Amino acid sequence: MTAMYPEAAAQDDKTPEQREKEFREAIEKQVERMETQLNLEPWQVFYADSILTHDYMALQAEFAELSAGKVSNVDLFYDVQDKWMEQMYQAFRKILNDKQWAQYEKSGAARDKKARDKRAAKKKSKPVK
Repeated sequence: MTAMYPEAAAQDDKTPEQREKEFREAIEKQVERMETQLNLEPWQVFYADSILTHDYMALQAEFAELSAGKVSNVDLFYDVQDKWMEQMYQAFRKILNDKQWAQYEKSGAARDKKARDKRAAKKKSKPVK
């Protein structure tokens, strides 16, 4: 799963209500896709929706905080994104059975996890200035 990246310029034209509606629709689509691809039980659909809603809202809030602070270091945005994507990854592991998990990993989650781990390893190996 990849983070939602609304284009900043396009977002400027939209009202908060429009952005909220688009946010909810994007989560709904993602949950529906997971429900279909992974054959989720109703209780799993509820948790998937809750996980995505909470974690994407937290991700957006941290992005907004960085933007409001006029942070220009892209690495900080990646750190925030990676933190919340890892949170979602771990949360989904708790609600998916082994067969569903294998399908979830094949759908791109394993590739995304590998990329996050690679960035984390690279960050650890950098000397602190």
